[in-house]
Amino acid sequence: MAEAARRAPTLPRPTWIMARTQTAGRGRRGRSWMGSSGNLAATLIYKPHATPAEAALRSFLAANALFEALAIYVGRDKLSLKWPNDVLLNGGKVAGILLESSGTGASVDWLSIGIGVNLAAVPPAIEGAAFPPVSLVGEGGQTVTPETFLGVLASNFATQEAKLAAMGFERIRQDWLRHAARIGEEITARTGREEITGVFDTIDSEGNLVLITAKGPRIIAAADVYF
Repeated sequence: MAEAARRAPTLPRPTWIMARTQTAGRGRRGRSWMGSSGNLAATLIYKPHATPAEAALRSFLAANALFEALAIYVGRDKLSLKWPNDVLLNGGKVAGILLESSGTGASVDWLSIGIGVNLAAVPPAIEGAAFPPVSLVGEGGQTVTPETFLGVLASNFATQEAKLAAMGFERIRQDWLRHAARIGEEITARTGREEITGVFDTIDSEGNLVLITAKGPRIIAAADVYF
């Protein structure tokens, strides 16, 4: 992500950057993340001609692309998508997504989509993690190199962008919901101010989580989800 930001002003076209070794990885809300040998750490940097809100929706494109790429190497029934930006394999976290953008006008100047996938090894578990990390190989998936997997992922992401351009976010949303973890079940969302428990109903047209609670529907823009 740091290298993508450094190169952003001079890149003439969408570019994937892959780290062969990562020592300063980071996740949502500034959480640290340690990469392991044989795993994928890559960032797509490009200029999507989107407002900040539209750019943020690209996390769902990335999740769909990750799901389809992983499904080549492990059974689809073992995979699920956890709102807002994780991929689960047999209930453990196998991949995560982080978006960063820059710009002060109506459209972002550039958007970077960072993706980490535990292809071969499990990083050190984060103390108290609700979803312990797992690896593709450790859960019975096929062995694949980061270079090969990135090629598959990049192709699937390009397909998602084409769908967005042709059919709008509604199609992306429908694809994401088809693989959503615990939809129709009770989950808990923790924001910086409160903890909200309810039935996971859907995500709306802006990517917000919609929970049905005892007090009625709640729309949640950002939270950590537990179940």
